[in-house]
Amino acid sequence: MKIKEILAACLLLAATGCTFTDELQVCPYSTRIEYWYAGNTFENALPAYANSLRQYLFDEEGNLLATDQMRGDSVTFWNGELPAGTEIMERFDGIDLDAARRVSGNGFYYLMGDIARLHEAVLAYARDFMIGKGFTYCIPPFMIHGNVVEGVMSQTDMDAMMYKIEGEDLYLIGTSEHSMIGRYIDQILTEDQLPQTMTSYSPCFRKEKGAHGIEERGVYRIHQFEKQEMIVVCRPEESMDWYEKLWRYSVELFRSLDIPVRQLECCSGDLADLKVKSCDIEAWSPRQQKYFEVCSCSNLGDAQARRLHIRIKGKDGKNYLAHTLNNTCVAPPRMLIAFLENNLQPDGSVVIPEVLRSYMGGTEVLVPKH
Repeated sequence: MKIKEILAACLLLAATGCTFTDELQVCPYSTRIEYWYAGNTFENALPAYANSLRQYLFDEEGNLLATDQMRGDSVTFWNGELPAGTEIMERFDGIDLDAARRVSGNGFYYLMGDIARLHEAVLAYARDFMIGKGFTYCIPPFMIHGNVVEGVMSQTDMDAMMYKIEGEDLYLIGTSEHSMIGRYIDQILTEDQLPQTMTSYSPCFRKEKGAHGIEERGVYRIHQFEKQEMIVVCRPEESMDWYEKLWRYSVELFRSLDIPVRQLECCSGDLADLKVKSCDIEAWSPRQQKYFEVCSCSNLGDAQARRLHIRIKGKDGKNYLAHTLNNTCVAPPRMLIAFLENNLQPDGSVVIPEVLRSYMGGTEVLVPKH
C-alpha cells in the first residue's frame, strides 16, 4: 500500500471512528471531511458501510475514490425523469407560486388542498413525536427584542437573516430557537429544574441573503416557512449526550416517514459562530440522486447562556453557565420535497406512511388531480 493510500485510510478511520482492520467495520453514520492532497481539496460524504479500504484509495490522478451511498437505509433510484417537488405539488393543485409572487414576491407560496393538509399533518406528527420523547410543547412569541437577537446569534447571522419591525425594538424570528432560548434571559435555574426539554412550533421569517439566495420557483430556500423545533437547556456535563440524542431523534422521525436520511458532522470550518458542535441531517432526493439538508442540530455550549446570562445555581450555592442546544424537528415545506419524492408512486399517486394516516383523516394514498 502506498503512503498516500495509508494516509487516506487513516483519515477515514479517524473520521468514522472505526478501528484499523482488514475491512472497515459498520459505522452508523457518515462524516463530512476535507482531504488535502497535492494542493487539491476533496470533500466527500463518507458512507458508513465499506467492504474494503481499497474503495477509498486515490487513483493515479490523485483523486480520492469514494462513493456517496446510504449506509443501511435503502434508497430509491428512478429509471425515468422524476418531477421536482413543486411539480408534484402542482399535480395535486397543492401550490400556487405565481399568485404568491404577485402578492409577496419570490420566496413565498400558497399551499392548498391535500398538500396544505399534508403540511399540517407533518407538523402535528412531529409535535406528538417529540411529546412522546418527554418534551414539553410550546408556542413562543414570533417577535423578539434586539438584545435577545444579539444573545442568540452573531451580528453577521443577524444581518443576513432577521427582519426588523420599522420603528420598534422588535425582530421577526428566523426560528423558534431565538425566542425559546430568550425565555431564560437573566434567569437562574436550579439543578433540579434541568434539563429543560421543549419542542416548539413557529412560523419562521428569513431574508436569506448571501450566496444561496431565494429560489425563483421552488420551496427549498424561502422567506417564510413553519417549523417544529427541539430545544434543550442543560448542565454542561450533559450537553454532549443531549446533542447525540437530538440528532438521533431526527433520524428516527424521518425514517418513520419512509424517508432515507444520513447524518453529516460539520467540520470546524463549517461551524457558524457560537456553535461548539453541529451536524446536518440530510434526506435522499431520488430526483437529484443525492442528499440535501432537512435538519440542523447544534450544541452551542455556554455561548448563548453567557450572552443572555442564563445560569444554574449549584448545590454549593455557586452559579455557573448553562448549555443550550437546538435541532430542527421538521421544517415544511422543504422537507415535503423529500417526503413527496420518496413516497411517489409510478402512477403519480403518493403513499401516506402509516404513522401519518391518522393526521390525514385515515387517507392512505393521495391521488393527483391531473
